[in-house]
Amino acid sequence: MRLNYHLLDVFSERQFGGNQLAVFPDPPRDLPARAMQAIAKELNLSETTFVFPPHDKSNDFRLRIFTPAAELPMAGHPTIGSAYMLARLGTLGRIDGEKSITFEEGVGPITVTLRVRADGEPAEVWMRQPSPQFLDIQDDRRLIAEILSLSADELRPDAPVQVLSSGLPFLYVAIKSLDAVRRIRLRHDKWADHLAGTRGENIFVTTTETVREDSTVHSRMFAPALGINEDPATGSASGPLGAYLLKYNLVQTGDIISEQGFEIGRPSILRIALRRRGKTFSPVAVGGACAYIGYGSLCIDLDRLMLE
Repeated sequence: MRLNYHLLDVFSERQFGGNQLAVFPDPPRDLPARAMQAIAKELNLSETTFVFPPHDKSNDFRLRIFTPAAELPMAGHPTIGSAYMLARLGTLGRIDGEKSITFEEGVGPITVTLRVRADGEPAEVWMRQPSPQFLDIQDDRRLIAEILSLSADELRPDAPVQVLSSGLPFLYVAIKSLDAVRRIRLRHDKWADHLAGTRGENIFVTTTETVREDSTVHSRMFAPALGINEDPATGSASGPLGAYLLKYNLVQTGDIISEQGFEIGRPSILRIALRRRGKTFSPVAVGGACAYIGYGSLCIDLDRLMLE
């Protein structure tokens, strides 16, 4: 079986920045999940996506998203990158200025809006996200600091260490300085003892000190349970990040630019737009640019794979 795929960098206007993604735009409809997981592990990118016809005809496509270790119910850069790729391939037809499509994902329908340049090339892609939920607060701040190889006084005292989710939970940790964020080294032993298997196992750290003058926050994300030591750009964490920043008055506006991936040589720019409505945040949108890298194909012995 020959499967064609495309490579792109998401949340970057230039090649070799942002977060890498492989998109399989037209896989066999009966491709088993086991095969998709094996392919994602073989490619070893943060995520790999497979685009299928929708179950519900009111939607446009069904999107399945895999890290090297697990399938995800929703993710940001795979959703945005897959929409960009479908537009680039002409699958969405002619786009005059702007077009919205809906993906079926594990959390339900996700609306994506593409904005194109005069030459028809997608310039920016935005995804709507579910309103973030504020979940567990981690009271042992010293433990969290130790897991990050920091001291407890380097965490901001004016924001809790808390789990938020728009479909995939992350533990948000506000850090005082850019220097401290750069010095973070994840202690895998302590992470495995205290966070693995909990809703806080994916750790998202952020500071309002930034590298770029036009950025709002500087961020890093660690997800060993998903097979991702450090993620260059985390779209699914960015909507909740905006809600976290606004709720605890770390920023004053819902129009936020998060820079991420700088420490691992994959600079990424994620744009966040959300509005606070009482105790909830809606609408929530995350967007950015994409850069096309190339294409290839895999030759899969599916019968042998399914017997192993």
